[in-house]
Amino acid sequence: MNTEVNLCGVKLKNPIIAASGTFGFGREYNSFYDVGLLGGISSKGLTLLPREGNDGVRIAETKSGILNCVGLQNPGVEAFIKNEIPFMRASGTAVIANAAGSTLSDYERICERLSDADVDMIELNISCPNVKAGGMSFGVLPESVEEVTKAARKYCKKPLIIKLTPNVSNIADNARAAEAGGADAVSLINTLTGMAVDLYKRKPVLGNVTGGLSGPCVKPIALRMVRQVYKAVNIPIIGLGGITTARDVLEFMLCGATAVQVGTANISDPYACLRILNDLTKEMQKCKIDDINELVGQLQD
Repeated sequence: MNTEVNLCGVKLKNPIIAASGTFGFGREYNSFYDVGLLGGISSKGLTLLPREGNDGVRIAETKSGILNCVGLQNPGVEAFIKNEIPFMRASGTAVIANAAGSTLSDYERICERLSDADVDMIELNISCPNVKAGGMSFGVLPESVEEVTKAARKYCKKPLIIKLTPNVSNIADNARAAEAGGADAVSLINTLTGMAVDLYKRKPVLGNVTGGLSGPCVKPIALRMVRQVYKAVNIPIIGLGGITTARDVLEFMLCGATAVQVGTANISDPYACLRILNDLTKEMQKCKIDDINELVGQLQD
């Protein structure tokens, strides 16, 4: 059975990509299993300069998920290029650099720098605060999605993936805006905004008050949004949101995803990606699928 997929001209040995923010740069997980078995790794979210992240409590468990407000803690793009890319490249899996910024200039500069580095693709996290827009995320309005995509596209020489936030009125409009701005693919969904409270202290649990909700609880929303976007654009989709099993992978692909990302599952089970990969061909056999690409977008709705 064929599990290889082609994503923006990059061949992945299978559609399973470790999601940004939950897998670091792969080193820690490589002590559990060979991460080179995966289709790809999306790096920890990178900024031009190192970031320490947010103060206080950063992660809180919820029913069927977690909330996080880590705050993009990362070593900075130069340290990534020097210290992490060699390991990721040697692993034999596709290297996706996840990039973030606060201004258009940030996105332009980091895409220019990463384009000269040994990465296969660049994934733009546009759910970060836009300083020049009073704290609004670049990813909220279609107009700003297209603007930041166009800005990055001018400097990005690698396939450009735009990671879409679900905290919008119509995600299909934002996907169309990314496509119009020159994106080669979109990934969705990023986390949903939520919060947890401590009844006895009468305070928010997270130091940042709100955080991003992820895990199995968001899967139904993610499937719906992937399907909406599949019907709206002509570029590939990377689906993510609550994937914990091989069946989940196939469901996302049925809704229109060419590849998927596994995130929160890695935190509760360091073998999650490997387990899903090992079960993938078994699920394909049950569904009588010889080539996984035949499944993409074939939902009868």
